[in-house]
Amino acid sequence: MTLPDPALVVLVGASGSGKSTWAAARYRAAEVVSSDTLRGVVGRGEHDLDASDDAFAVLEQVVMARLGRGLTTVVDTLGTDAARRRRWLEAARSAGLPAVAVVLDTPAAVCRSRNAARDRPVPARVLTGQLAAVALASSELDAEGWQVERVAPGDGATAPTGRQANRSLADAPRGVSGLRGVVLQLSRFPAEGDLLAWLRGVAGAAEAAGLAGIALMDHLIQIPQVGRAWDPIPEPWVTLGALAASTTRLQLGTLVTPVTFREPGITAKAAATLSALSGGRAFVGVGAGWWEREHTAYGLEFPSAGERLDALERGVELMKALWAPGTKPYAGRRVSLPETTSYPRPAGRIPVLVGGGGPRSLRIAATVGDGATSPPTRSASARSTATSSWCVPRAATCPRPTRRCSTSRWWAPTATTCGRASSDTVGASRPRPSPPGTTRAPRRSTPSASHAWRTAV
Repeated sequence: MTLPDPALVVLVGASGSGKSTWAAARYRAAEVVSSDTLRGVVGRGEHDLDASDDAFAVLEQVVMARLGRGLTTVVDTLGTDAARRRRWLEAARSAGLPAVAVVLDTPAAVCRSRNAARDRPVPARVLTGQLAAVALASSELDAEGWQVERVAPGDGATAPTGRQANRSLADAPRGVSGLRGVVLQLSRFPAEGDLLAWLRGVAGAAEAAGLAGIALMDHLIQIPQVGRAWDPIPEPWVTLGALAASTTRLQLGTLVTPVTFREPGITAKAAATLSALSGGRAFVGVGAGWWEREHTAYGLEFPSAGERLDALERGVELMKALWAPGTKPYAGRRVSLPETTSYPRPAGRIPVLVGGGGPRSLRIAATVGDGATSPPTRSASARSTATSSWCVPRAATCPRPTRRCSTSRWWAPTATTCGRASSDTVGASRPRPSPPGTTRAPRRSTPSASHAWRTAV
């Protein structure tokens, strides 16, 4: 089972069905809002039924507050109150969060056996009523609009899967939601054969290796740093849609999409659609563009560097406005929109990585982006004028944050996200010389070129 994150997750099951055990194996305690636990907070203990009204009042407040902040919220109650479910569903939709109902399909006999073994068992007639109410609620969830996931008998306490496969990272401070680990960037593609089959093979190998995601370059002509002009380079957003249907866990995005190729609103629409199709696994790498040749060849304007950077800054703000909850007008520092109607909504927060190595690119990453991908062609002191950066070497993680690592081709702003050393920087039109004391990696002779980059929080 693969669940979106962040999301609203409502558990549906009778006493003894294994709801709390299932949630505890997959989520941090702070993410689970339990009516039993809250009875213990506002009453004499988890079994103090006289405290139920107060406990549910607190539960409602906590659920609404967490959803309003876009946080993963797991509601551990019986899940049989239709009115409460509708309120929670509406709140999740208003926050732009996916809403998942997890039904514990535990046999009645197992529930009764577990209940009987408890120190304070639920009365048999009450449990019978719960089982009937759960069956009714289960039949209503699809019509209400929930994403319904069912836990088969015996799965309630099994090892975490899908969203929780890497839950050991969950206790770290969160920088870029849903985007951390090592991501494989594909920059060269086979000229012959079945492209889709090749992509599926690469994606399958990436998932099997435990990588966090796949990123695609966004160019109209293959760049000279990678191959020949007539080498194939597929349109990335179409290709990412195919990868979304071929993968279950990998984060998917671009490194990077130039704002000069598409209006940012169109990119926002494509990314939101990819997020909806993939269950919240999309991210966006965006830059100012640098290669004039491909713009001229495709009839696109190529403004000055300053104008492109202005467009980049506006574009990031505009995309985030369109991904925000609601359809209200937006008036920001750089962008004003009469409405923000954009559906489907993303199935989770979409991280935005800003490409570029100049001071202004890094300032844009630090002020409106969520991270940066930047080449190591500038001194550490020059970088630090824009943002505080650290490096992650290609083969290993630095033991502590540093300003510069001579073996590194990775940089990230404000301790959020690190990107592959890329030539996608403003004003570049040819391969750049290596910085002093380093050597350029040789070009690969295989039919494909790929690079790994690490995200860190």
